[in-house]
Amino acid sequence: MKTIIEPFRIKAVEPIRMTTVAERCRILREADFNPFLIHAKDVLIDLLTDSGASAMSSEQWAGIMRGDESYAGSESFWRLRAVLKDLTGFEQVLPTHQGRASERLLFELIGGRCGDGSPKVVPNNAHFDTTRANIEHSGAEAVNLPILEAKDPRNRHPFKGNMDVAGLESLIARVGRDRIPLVMMTITNNTSGGQPVSMENLRAVRNVCDRHRMPLFLDACRFAENAYFIKQREAGQGQRSVKEIAREMFGMADGSTISAKKDGLVNIGGLLLIRDKELFQRACNLLILTEGFVTYGGLAGRDLEAMAQGLTEVVEEDYLGYRIRSVEYLGEKLLKAGIQIIEPPGGHAIYIDASHFAPHIPREQFPGQALVCGLYRMGGIRSCEIGSVMAGPKRVPEMELVRLALPRRVYTQSHFDYVAEACAEVFAKRGELRGLRIVEAPEVLRHFTARFAEV
Repeated sequence: MKTIIEPFRIKAVEPIRMTTVAERCRILREADFNPFLIHAKDVLIDLLTDSGASAMSSEQWAGIMRGDESYAGSESFWRLRAVLKDLTGFEQVLPTHQGRASERLLFELIGGRCGDGSPKVVPNNAHFDTTRANIEHSGAEAVNLPILEAKDPRNRHPFKGNMDVAGLESLIARVGRDRIPLVMMTITNNTSGGQPVSMENLRAVRNVCDRHRMPLFLDACRFAENAYFIKQREAGQGQRSVKEIAREMFGMADGSTISAKKDGLVNIGGLLLIRDKELFQRACNLLILTEGFVTYGGLAGRDLEAMAQGLTEVVEEDYLGYRIRSVEYLGEKLLKAGIQIIEPPGGHAIYIDASHFAPHIPREQFPGQALVCGLYRMGGIRSCEIGSVMAGPKRVPEMELVRLALPRRVYTQSHFDYVAEACAEVFAKRGELRGLRIVEAPEVLRHFTARFAEV
């Protein structure tokens, strides 16, 4: 059959409050043109993020009832640990309340400055916003090393999330191995458009780390989607299961930060995996200080139970086939309407090239944020700017993008048809989009709370 259906039945529904264009114009003004400040009840289709917005399965809800709320040694933790050992090979695991908590623990321990006062340097194929912020908060420097193809939206390279291995070697030669506490790889690569990393590239980075005696960590929020792309696109991988591929990816790493709010299929939760026993013990001590005991890490037992089940379900290939095809379907509709996106469509989101969409709006007037506002006004669709607003005043991003992130198991094909139609309507009237200026913003992660006015 050509049609890929949702591999689940809908057991419960949540009503959507329909709004008018006039209402949305008022709501947008009251939110100072920042979708993060809009009440969720006023959003028709919420594509702000795929993080923590997934629908849980009947087995996960059953696990909620089984959750063991013991302060120490919860049976729900031991079940989660067993699932993780089988999936990743890691035995030393810490639960946290979400991915950025794992990042904070890790970079508080290994970030900061060297003895001579110079900042430590953490290379990545492309850091996402909270990863970069936690690195820089520690006093270290975050460096992106994407491949050249990742900078061209039209290039259909199958693994645009790859790291520039030659660039990594050059960085090591320039700053010195002692300034690099670890190398990080984000799978899939969110900042570059939800694009996957190949097994070949991961091995090449691992080889560089081995030669220079540096640990390799994964930002593995979307590991299952990355593994599925490897199975579909990389030579010699097609006959392997997604679970086997995921196990090999984790097997090349010395540690990993994970937001379970993505491929853990839960609404809250994160993980920190570490092989080094001394570093793991230091992380345990810090976790107890700031998050909770090592067998709950700031989560309820029911959250641990739901996470264990979610990590079991996410590697099911019927689910992943539907998931990846849903994103691709929306991307194809936008391309057909003449809207340039990052090609090929990624694993969790469609990224619209805002500079192409609204060429009349200069970068300093935030074309991505202008498009975000246009989509909300037209269709009540909430999306997220990934461009100059998110990058902050000290960095110039490679591209001005708008991300349409698809929550897992939440929306149906008719919802995506509606999104595509709204995007096409805004595109037809794109000359009416107006640039924005920042009225108020914090110094770090300004996109969450910045306030804007139209130019």
